[in-house]
Amino acid sequence: MQLHHEVQGEGRPLIIIHGLFGSLENWRTQSKNLSRFFRVYTLDLRNHGKSPHSDVFSYPAMAEDLRDFLAAQELPSAFIMGHSMGGKVAIQFGMDHPDKVDKLVIVDVALKTYRPEYKPILGALLSLDLREFHTRADVDSALQEKIPEGRLRRFLLKSLARAPEGGFRWRINLNAIYKNDGELSKAVEQKRRFAKPACFIKAGRSNYLDKEDVAAIKKAFPKAEVITVPDAGHWIHVDAPEEFTRIVVDFLSR
Repeated sequence: MQLHHEVQGEGRPLIIIHGLFGSLENWRTQSKNLSRFFRVYTLDLRNHGKSPHSDVFSYPAMAEDLRDFLAAQELPSAFIMGHSMGGKVAIQFGMDHPDKVDKLVIVDVALKTYRPEYKPILGALLSLDLREFHTRADVDSALQEKIPEGRLRRFLLKSLARAPEGGFRWRINLNAIYKNDGELSKAVEQKRRFAKPACFIKAGRSNYLDKEDVAAIKKAFPKAEVITVPDAGHWIHVDAPEEFTRIVVDFLSR
């Protein structure tokens, strides 16, 4: 599968992987910042953004997409950074292809199974007949009751596109997410210890990582360091962009 991507900057390659319901657009500010230090590749995962859709939607499948992407770009290895679901993809890739990873940066996610807390969001998006809407503001208003957080709605609406036949469509493959609910929630299989350097960046105002997770991380990633950004939620790169850039550049430049 050929993943849609953007490239900017020069230097050692850094691949950035977005989270569930996201796309490379969510990382444009950070990719610009980081491109002063690295050659940055931002990707749309399968079933997201402008990448192809597939009924197969699992962490091993997305890790193989990443392997194919490196091969297509003629990259023997790279720095790999992933956020949330993208972090699990990065972990899976590190477990499956450690020789193709120079360092890992994992943003606010652990290896464990998570409850599918995104289900209400998925239900809200699936409930809309987008052919009936004329403006993005209309879609936003229709989502407001089920998704009251304006910031989250704005994030989701980045994946809204005009449909050729009129109205709108989701770039996200919602049906694939629904059908593969169990695959996306489960833990990444720990096939081996990842012996190379890894940095797990934890959000201080998020519950995605707890003390037990840190212990599991240290076991699976003996060279891992865990850095907390106190005044940031799950979208650390948005809440604390300068600190986030500093942490990533410092870790990858050593």
